[in-house]
Amino acid sequence: MEFSAQQIAEFLNGEVKGDVNVKVSNISKIEEGKPGTISFLANPKYEKFIYETKSSIVLVNKSFKPTKNIDSTLVLVDDAYDAFATLLSIYDEFIRNKEEISNLCFVEKSADVSGAKYLGAFSYIGHNVVLGKNVRVYPQVYIGDNAKIGDNTIIYPGAKIYHSSEIGNNCVLHSGTVIGADGFGFVPQENGEFKKVPQVGNVIIEDNVEIGSNTTIDRATFGSTIIKNGAKIDNLIQIAHNVEVGERTVVAAQSGISGSTKVGKNSMLAGQVGLAGHLTIGDNVKIAAQSGIAQNIKDGEIVQGSPAYSVRDYQRAYIYFKRLPDTEKRVSDLENELKELKELLKSK
Repeated sequence: MEFSAQQIAEFLNGEVKGDVNVKVSNISKIEEGKPGTISFLANPKYEKFIYETKSSIVLVNKSFKPTKNIDSTLVLVDDAYDAFATLLSIYDEFIRNKEEISNLCFVEKSADVSGAKYLGAFSYIGHNVVLGKNVRVYPQVYIGDNAKIGDNTIIYPGAKIYHSSEIGNNCVLHSGTVIGADGFGFVPQENGEFKKVPQVGNVIIEDNVEIGSNTTIDRATFGSTIIKNGAKIDNLIQIAHNVEVGERTVVAAQSGISGSTKVGKNSMLAGQVGLAGHLTIGDNVKIAAQSGIAQNIKDGEIVQGSPAYSVRDYQRAYIYFKRLPDTEKRVSDLENELKELKELLKSK
C-alpha cells in the first residue's frame, strides 16, 4: 500500500514542504534511505544524513532549520519521533491485520471464540475458553481450559497459555511466551529428595501489557501472579509464582524476579537484574543492569551493583575500584621503601 506525502501529513496533522504527491510504500533509516521509503530526523547528530538521504519523504520537527538543499520531501510535525512511532503503529496494524478462522485450528465445543478475528492453523483452544472481540491467535498457540483472553489481544505463534490464566484487553504476547506454568515449589525430604508443592493458583495479566518472546510467568502456588496494567516485559524473563509487577513498570531482557516479590508501579528494571524472593520494590524505582537485589527498595530509589545500593555511592566506589591495581602497586612500593628505610636505620 502506498501513501502520499499529503496523506501522511493529514494523518499526523503536519504540513508538507516539497512534492505533496510523492508516494512511499516502506520505511527506512535516514542514513540508509531509499526511493519510495519514509524516514525521520529527530536526533540532531543525524542531521548530516538529511542532506544526502535517498528517502522520498522525511519527517522533521517544525523547528528544524536546514542549512543545505534537501532533495527529499519534508513533512513538518511537532515531534518527529512521536509522529514516526504513530506511523509505525499504522503500518504494523496493516501488515498483521489478518482475518481468518483456519479450519486447522481445534476449538473445543465449550469455548467461546465468536469474537475472535483470527485463529491460525494448528492452534488449540481448550474447554470453556473465552476469547474477546478482535482477538488474534497465531498458528501453534495453546490456550488451556478456562482461560480468558480480553478484547484486541494478540497472541503470536507458539505461545502457551496454561489453564485458568486471565489476560486483559489490548495485550500482546510474543512467540514462545509461557503463561501459567507451575511455580518452582518443592519441599526437601529427609531422604534428600524434593516433594512437589502443587501450584493451584493462576496468572492474571491486566490490560495493555506486552510480553516479549520466550518469557515465562509462573502460576501462583495459590492466589494469583499478577502483571498490572500497562507493564512491559521484555524477552527472556523469568517471573516466579505470586509475583506482582506494578502498573507501567518495565522489565528488560534476561531479568529474573523470585517468588512473592512485589514490584511497584512506574519502575524500571534494566537487563539481567535479579530480585530475590519476598521483597517489596517501591514505586518509581530504577535498577541498573546486572544488579542483584537482596533487600527491599523504597519509593524513588535508583540502585546499582550486586548487592545493589545507591547508584551515586556505587559510581563513586567504582572510581576507586578501577584504581585498585594501581593502588595495590603503590602500596607495595611504599611497603618496600619502608622496609628499606627500616633496614637502613638499623644499620646505623
